[in-house]
Amino acid sequence: METDDEGLIRLQKLLAQSGIASRRKCEELMLAGEVEVDGEVVTRLGTKVDPTTAVIRVSGKRLPPVSSHVYLVLNKPRGVVSTMSDPEGRPTLTDYVADRPERLFHVGRLDTDTEGLILLTNDGDFAQRLAHPSYEVEKTYVAEVAGRVDKAVVRTLLAGVTLDDGPVEVRRARVVSSTADRGIVELVIHEGRNRIVRRLLDHVGHPVKRLTRTAIGPVRIGTLKAGSIRELTGDEVGSLLDSADL
Repeated sequence: METDDEGLIRLQKLLAQSGIASRRKCEELMLAGEVEVDGEVVTRLGTKVDPTTAVIRVSGKRLPPVSSHVYLVLNKPRGVVSTMSDPEGRPTLTDYVADRPERLFHVGRLDTDTEGLILLTNDGDFAQRLAHPSYEVEKTYVAEVAGRVDKAVVRTLLAGVTLDDGPVEVRRARVVSSTADRGIVELVIHEGRNRIVRRLLDHVGHPVKRLTRTAIGPVRIGTLKAGSIRELTGDEVGSLLDSADL
């Protein structure tokens, strides 16, 4: 992105080059008071900003800063270890990003026998913060469990369950389907203690047969196939940067 000698760029040019809209439409958004820089509404069209540090919002949505950072989502298959290398020679996350030039970190982990969404990035601060429970980024899981699941189980989960390493807060829970011998449960939690979803459901009498993480915050797995990767959208990155106070 072309900047002046001080590393600055006109705001409407930055917005247009970031794909928000045409230059003229971006000017209209500024004049309408829809653009904020570092918490202040900016309506002056000559305003210049540092594209690498300015916290910019358009109609309330965070625009990620210009950087060399990459943010990826992988639909991790079952049986893949959530590390970049494994001394036992098992499949790892590196197998799916071997063609990438960046040194990537994984954001948190998934059990080897759990499949689904995992984030990869070369932004170390981002990875560390999002994985920390204090930032309370919600994670959504869909579990196939043994036994019929009724609404009483959901009430128990939402009321709070205490495991041997402390209480667990379930933000949301619902029964997707249930038959005489199996059920599908979706639940949302914000922490990542070891095997916590499996232990939680086992505690309420429904051992997990298969577990998939379907979302982290605003990032949803959607139609991404097992073993496939995509880049996060600008809106997804912006929302997660806000969640991590970055």
